[in-house]
Amino acid sequence: MTAQLFAFDAARTKDARRAEPAAVLPMVGKAAGLIAVDILRDERLQALDLQPYWRDLVARAETPNVFMSPALIAAAATADPNLVVLAAWQPAAGGPRLAGLWAFSIARPTHSPLPNGVLRAPAITHAYLSSPVLDRDVAEATLAAMLDAVANAPDLPKIIALDAMSAEPAARETLARVTEAQGFAVRTFATGERPMLASGLDAKSYFEAALSASTRKKLRQYRRRLAEKGGLETRHVTTPDAVCAAFERFLALEAQGWKGRAGTALVSDAKGVAVARAMIAALARDDAASVFSLELDGRPISMQVVLRAGVVAFTWKTAYDESFGDYSPGMLLLEDYTAALLADPQVGAVDSCAFDATSYMATWTERRRVADVWIGVGPQTQFRLAGRLQGAFLRLRALAKTLYLRARKRAKSPNTPVRINSKPAARESNNV
Repeated sequence: MTAQLFAFDAARTKDARRAEPAAVLPMVGKAAGLIAVDILRDERLQALDLQPYWRDLVARAETPNVFMSPALIAAAATADPNLVVLAAWQPAAGGPRLAGLWAFSIARPTHSPLPNGVLRAPAITHAYLSSPVLDRDVAEATLAAMLDAVANAPDLPKIIALDAMSAEPAARETLARVTEAQGFAVRTFATGERPMLASGLDAKSYFEAALSASTRKKLRQYRRRLAEKGGLETRHVTTPDAVCAAFERFLALEAQGWKGRAGTALVSDAKGVAVARAMIAALARDDAASVFSLELDGRPISMQVVLRAGVVAFTWKTAYDESFGDYSPGMLLLEDYTAALLADPQVGAVDSCAFDATSYMATWTERRRVADVWIGVGPQTQFRLAGRLQGAFLRLRALAKTLYLRARKRAKSPNTPVRINSKPAARESNNV
């Protein structure tokens, strides 16, 4: 496929804005103040090695996001022919440098009338943050260039559908300023908070503030009783071979539990687990994946996969042995990796990747705000219609879920009256 490269001048107003196809990437550096966006698909996406540029970008990023990592994108691209990546380039003395990266999958939701579907992020299943990775010094110009590129690309959908985009003040204000200046529409469908670890405290002080004395005592009792059953230790593996081996053990442990029975474990999807294996191997080679495990006589009874992007870590997936459920092995391991992450000088914050603050990850007292957002860069009449249909679909889905949950509750307790409201039921955390 021929390259699609659009030069964007951040100084232009929305009335004067236009896209200029550039023939080759070196043209990025011909005019100071330009941001050029390369639309990568198919063989070009597979061929271009973005990893060295990525390492430099995450050090300058406003919102580091491992789910936009080229290592993850390359793994996903082997299974998804609809993957699209926006790579924004900025002139620099040593040659163009990456100013932003944003990955999407072209999707057509079954409830949507849009003939060309939407650009959906995150681009893959089991990814939990849709925010673009932008150089903080040129965040607004880069985001504007990316949205402009989508608007001017004839073969791309004109609605960008973002699940769990960062809604922290800086990110929210950047999006608002850019879309207002460009005349693009934005609709927010849901907002929420999820646990995050971002503290200067040591582990002892942190847990004294986060957990009651009785809870801390109970966890000490659980740990002591487990230790009476055999050799209890927590391992943290970081080398590529060890991470890949530990991930195989994680897959087996997850499949033995409720996710395996429900068909939602990673190994339940042959294509999906192949992508996950490739992703973990690639991230591990880049020192961006590790695995914590709580082991009894060498047998893992709780495991946590952790991913990294710059100074931000992501507790991606967890699993535990249900036969030890009475000892809260997940909480015991959370204590251990919380202590390790707080002590790591290379980690500034940890995103729980949970859908909300209802799981045991809520032990972490800090919160990250996220939102499900649509951005319309095409005809506004079509965007408004699609937005109304999407909103109606989400309300009906939430009501159906509420009715189902209340019917189940009534079936267990026949004398309990059924109450119906339109509030969505809490989402199930990936970390449970």
